Amino acid sequence: MNATNKHLPETGAARVLRAVPDEPGQSGGANQTGDGWEQPVPLSAAQRALPTFPVDVLPGWAADMVSAVTEFTQTPADLAGCVALSALSTAAAGRISVRIRPGWTQPVNLFLAVALPPGSRKSDVFAAMAGPIREAQAELVELALPQIEETRIQKVVAEREAEKLEKSASSADVVSIGLASDAALRAQEIVIPAKPRLVVDDITAEKAATIMSEQGGRLAVLAPEGGIVANIAGRYSGTPNYEVFLRGHAGEYLEVDRQGRDSDFIEHAYLTLGLVVQPQIIRDLGQIKAAKERGLLGRFLYSLPVSTVGHREIRVPEVPDHISTTYRTRLAQLVLHLAPRDLTTVDFSHDADEDMFALQTELEPQLARGGTLHHITDWAAKYAGTVARLAGLLHLADRPADKWSTEITSETFSRARALGSYYLAHALGAFDYMGSDEATDDARAVLAWIERQGPISFTVRELFTSITRARFRKVADLLPALDLLEQHFHIQRAPEAERSGRGRKPSPTYFVHPAHRQPAR
Repeated sequence: MNATNKHLPETGAARVLRAVPDEPGQSGGANQTGDGWEQPVPLSAAQRALPTFPVDVLPGWAADMVSAVTEFTQTPADLAGCVALSALSTAAAGRISVRIRPGWTQPVNLFLAVALPPGSRKSDVFAAMAGPIREAQAELVELALPQIEETRIQKVVAEREAEKLEKSASSADVVSIGLASDAALRAQEIVIPAKPRLVVDDITAEKAATIMSEQGGRLAVLAPEGGIVANIAGRYSGTPNYEVFLRGHAGEYLEVDRQGRDSDFIEHAYLTLGLVVQPQIIRDLGQIKAAKERGLLGRFLYSLPVSTVGHREIRVPEVPDHISTTYRTRLAQLVLHLAPRDLTTVDFSHDADEDMFALQTELEPQLARGGTLHHITDWAAKYAGTVARLAGLLHLADRPADKWSTEITSETFSRARALGSYYLAHALGAFDYMGSDEATDDARAVLAWIERQGPISFTVRELFTSITRARFRKVADLLPALDLLEQHFHIQRAPEAERSGRGRKPSPTYFVHPAHRQPAR
């Protein structure tokens, strides 16, 4: 063994080089590159390059807003795009469904989860893209207040009348008892409408069910944080509670238990989730007991964009007024037109259904044992239905209110399938991430820094100074990640320099695989 590398074991990364690793032209074995390095091994066999959000498939008024907000906030387009879809789902859930063919109907509400690290301007994007939903909600409340107040007064009058008849009733007078009983029943039958509520932030499953019951079976949870995932996992009860979410995604019957009152029944529950969470929350979601087996994980559309933090431009144009005004107006119109309507079913055209048959034919073999999607069948088995939901939302957003009943075209289905392909790729990445460990994630973070900086070599001290403190709070936190990168041949630790004098021990130096170095200028 070469004396200069005696601090490393002979196995693993120590075999990468037996001399200075940045000198090209050294001889190597069959598994080595031409300059003496072995080929780097991906940190995960399933490490994936994920596509960016296909903004162009959205209708113009939404696509323009996504692009403008993306530029202004210097965030990935995935963030604004996914929040825009959450807003559309909020407006349409429980009011529009799509019928692909007789016997197969899908609601259009979505569960979306975008994963980005802290400091990614999530709240700014949420305010721009989902703010119009809250504005429309305030307008719905204002429109409903006269009816709410009128009904309240009717109930007060009816209760007074019932109380008056009850006091005057006599046990000897059957007629007076009947009149008092009828009056009491009439008072009970008068239900004061709840104030319209479309959207909430952090909420428990029990409270979500109660609000859905008050709101005719529909609700959206739109949040730039992932607190609701902890609630689903049983933050307060200690037991996972996701029945509301399973049924709320599918538009199914839901019984709502109330303390001290009779249970309420929701014939069809429609829940929208639009969440922007830290990446760790995606793993937390995967660790909820029986979440995969019960189908909770398979209901989410995942987005794992690359963070732009550290690469953002500072001088950027504001969102043009005409773009933001058009977006707010169109989204508010959708909410206000749909809110008072009963559920409307929109049909696929014959050509769109044929396209769906083609998608199902292509998909089915991939679900079989040994197929590329077999390991995520709980998600992939819902993929065709997801594309149908996306087609319904695009169809709705494309058209004015009087055209919603027209058939969904093949062109709209094609755009929905492009969105579906995006979410399929990100679902594969999300399930990979759920199955990975913390050391691998840390190694990926360090490798991302290396690829951005492209150095020939670096010291541990230089790395620690440059990399985020949110992940690595002390130098020792870096060591497992560096060891893993070395074992996978992405870096090679240099021989320790001779220590001179009584000064501080030199920080360890690592050479970087040539594939990750920036070309010399």
